[in-house]
Amino acid sequence: MSGQRDTADSDAQSRPMRDQAYRTFTDQLLSRQIRPGQFVSQRELVAITGMPLGAIRELVPRLEADGLIKTVPQRGMQIAHVDLDLIRNAFQFRLMLEREGVAHFARTAPESLIAEQLKQHIDTAAEAERGVSPALLQRAQTMDWGLHDLMIDYLDNEIISNAYRVNSIKIRLIIFERTRMLPDLVVSVMAEHLPILEAAMRRDVDGAVAAMDAHIASARARALQV
Repeated sequence: MSGQRDTADSDAQSRPMRDQAYRTFTDQLLSRQIRPGQFVSQRELVAITGMPLGAIRELVPRLEADGLIKTVPQRGMQIAHVDLDLIRNAFQFRLMLEREGVAHFARTAPESLIAEQLKQHIDTAAEAERGVSPALLQRAQTMDWGLHDLMIDYLDNEIISNAYRVNSIKIRLIIFERTRMLPDLVVSVMAEHLPILEAAMRRDVDGAVAAMDAHIASARARALQV
């Protein structure tokens, strides 16, 4: 019994280090310090993330399970690379989760929360019409991701939120590799969000889902460079 308690205590103590290593890795990945398709060793990950080797060794199985790295025989660990399979799979999974998220949001979110999001998008779209500064570009990107995260988290389902976060990392890798939020996209992305929020304000669940479908299809087309 004592041995079981010791093991549990040890695992509880090491979990924050594993979680910190995971956050550091994904931050470095999304800031492009680690590149999709890059081969890395455990010791290189130590240097890149600043985390101890023990934390990296515990991190690797989680990254493999999440599909963010894979072990290639005789070559080492490879960071997930952006290809057509990743785009198809990540966007299909995103659509499945976000259809449920936006439907629940449209049905149950407080009117004040929807109105706040709607005002932010209208104000940002109007500002973008007058010119897109680097600060506005960053704010629009944050708003884009933030709205989707909000709707998923509003489901109040930890399993879905965690799965969505992992897939969201892949979506952002795809965006960074293929499209990025450019000045001419700010207006169009805000315009794609507005029908979603307007339908939610009307409690039009079918309309909100249809608008989300169109928005994700547009993002997927941009990733595929259609």
